[in-house]
Amino acid sequence: MPDARPLGQFVKTPEARAPDGRTLVGRHVRLEQISPQHHGPKLWAALKGHDQVWDYLYEEVPKDEAAFIETLQVSTAKPGWLGYALCLPDGRVPGYMFYLNIVPAMGSIEVGNINLSPLMQRGTAATEAQYLMMQEAFRLGYRRYEWKCNALNAPSRRAAERLGFSFEGVFRQHLIVKGRNRDTAWFAITDQDWGHLQQAYARWLDDRNFDGSGRQQTALSDLTEPHLVQRDPTQCA
Repeated sequence: MPDARPLGQFVKTPEARAPDGRTLVGRHVRLEQISPQHHGPKLWAALKGHDQVWDYLYEEVPKDEAAFIETLQVSTAKPGWLGYALCLPDGRVPGYMFYLNIVPAMGSIEVGNINLSPLMQRGTAATEAQYLMMQEAFRLGYRRYEWKCNALNAPSRRAAERLGFSFEGVFRQHLIVKGRNRDTAWFAITDQDWGHLQQAYARWLDDRNFDGSGRQQTALSDLTEPHLVQRDPTQCA
């Protein structure tokens, strides 16, 4: 008799719920469901003049505030998309992020369409915003949290791994964006990873990890790197 072929373990049918846009509150940032008319002007004030932030997004650089608000309206109307504006305590709104490809039946959800002012990139508030969206996704019962980006986008790939997403591979010639080929790099966090990563974030966000000038004592990447999956879990022994 031939050996039985590996078929994968049985899993319980996911009971994930679609995110409802409830406000997510952290110590450094507040995530509010995007309202193009309400948040649009402040977002545009933070993003205008920084044309490079649009390089790897699907949209061209908006020519003015009205065009930017129209871009937000298109994004927020897409099925399976839910956007959050990142609101700071001082009233600024320097970026936004979306849940994409929300598939509760498979327990899969993606974070993407991320657009941050250069003044916010890699800051504590931006990292906490990522954490809040991860935490919400796993609270809602998702088993897989995805990050996808242009394979040429080195900063995005570094950010994914710093945040605890494990690299899974590249889909060659996956998309055509703004007339150019896009190979897509895939990353993910699973519910099996989340317990360790949640502890890493709790340690990084602790006030004791920052000195009086706000400088981190331990880098987030040092806390997440041990939990990145380096080996294909489906590979035969």
